[in-house]
Amino acid sequence: MSRMPARAIAAARPVILGLTILNLLYAAVITSLFCTSFFIEGWPWKPLGFDLATMHPQAPLGLRAIMVIGICFAVIVHTVLRRLLAIVDTVRSGDTFILANAQRLNMIAWSVLAIELLRLLVMAISKAASLPGKMDGFSPTPWLAVLLLFVLSGVFAQGARMRTDLEGTI
Repeated sequence: MSRMPARAIAAARPVILGLTILNLLYAAVITSLFCTSFFIEGWPWKPLGFDLATMHPQAPLGLRAIMVIGICFAVIVHTVLRRLLAIVDTVRSGDTFILANAQRLNMIAWSVLAIELLRLLVMAISKAASLPGKMDGFSPTPWLAVLLLFVLSGVFAQGARMRTDLEGTI
């Protein structure tokens, strides 16, 4: 392995662990905001400083729904990071093309698809609740990433099968 990929793999583990900590903090903050929203008088307009609920009666419900989606997002990201860390560990040990990695990549692909669907749901809720701000536009990038992950999962599965066949012939 050349020096640059080896450095990237060595750096990946602490980066993923750091991202896991940040994701857990994000989940804790969103969960606490969601729970607190039921106990704050005049939520959400009082903390925001303007009467959002009068301007848009569905705004409080929409904001709470988006917070629940944010919590779901954090759970999905946590599972992605755990699977990615497991893949990095197998790459570091020199045992990359195994069926478990193909399955991990497949689950990461499904998770990224779920994240993108949640993003579309947030856009729909934002529009239905007339929340201020601009959350529109279609980007093909996440959809291409999902496709790439499914293809990569297939590549890893094929590599694992070829490796098993090779080991069986020796």
